[in-house]
Amino acid sequence: MIENHELSDEEVIKRVRTSNQDLYAVIIDRYQKKLIRYAFNLIKNEDKAVDVVQEAFIKAFINLNSFNLEKKFSSWIYRIVHNQIINTVKKHQKEVPLLEDWDFQSEEDTEKDFEKKEITEKIEKCLENIPLLYSEPLSLYYIDEKSYEEISDILRIPMGTVATRINRAKKLMKKICQKN
Repeated sequence: MIENHELSDEEVIKRVRTSNQDLYAVIIDRYQKKLIRYAFNLIKNEDKAVDVVQEAFIKAFINLNSFNLEKKFSSWIYRIVHNQIINTVKKHQKEVPLLEDWDFQSEEDTEKDFEKKEITEKIEKCLENIPLLYSEPLSLYYIDEKSYEEISDILRIPMGTVATRINRAKKLMKKICQKN
């Protein structure tokens, strides 16, 4: 018998819809940390990022029957989080603080972790100065390791636009990071 953690996202969703709603916990376990990191990357507030992701999981659960099992679940849940982030940013535009700290958890050697943390901190400082329009696809591509197709799905923009925004974001990052 296949263990629940070995099932694809879509198979888990199918079972949640038909027979076992408790399996939704498998989905939460798979995506919670990634989605919080994604949200935090954009709104720079850990508490709000956690709230955004919790609200997204609730909305996703309520709307599971509208999810097309032929599509990738990861793109669908990222899209829901994206919408929640946009709503949160609009609601709290003036109170979104800048990034203070980034914490890595890793079982690799400490020197590599330190170097990665330093690079990420520098990138985060540069990302703070780039408009959300460009920082979001850049973050999805480099930090969340999403493909252009997945980013296109998440942001609901054509793949050409994804490529253009990432390209422009890279140029902006280069200018900003060279100043620092």
